[in-house]
Amino acid sequence: MIKQITKSNKTYYICPECNFAYKDKETAEKCEAWCKKYHSCNIEITKNAVNI
Repeated sequence: MIKQITKSNKTYYICPECNFAYKDKETAEKCEAWCKKYHSCNIEITKNAVNI
């Protein structure tokens, strides 16, 4: 289940598998699905990760 956090009045969504943060829930969900299925990260998804 995607974690949602708010920092500096901005909402971020965290992949529970790899703990990467994203600005939108949809990308975090894609990341979670990929991580669970392949036990790895997909560069096309993680390139959208943000530092929080």
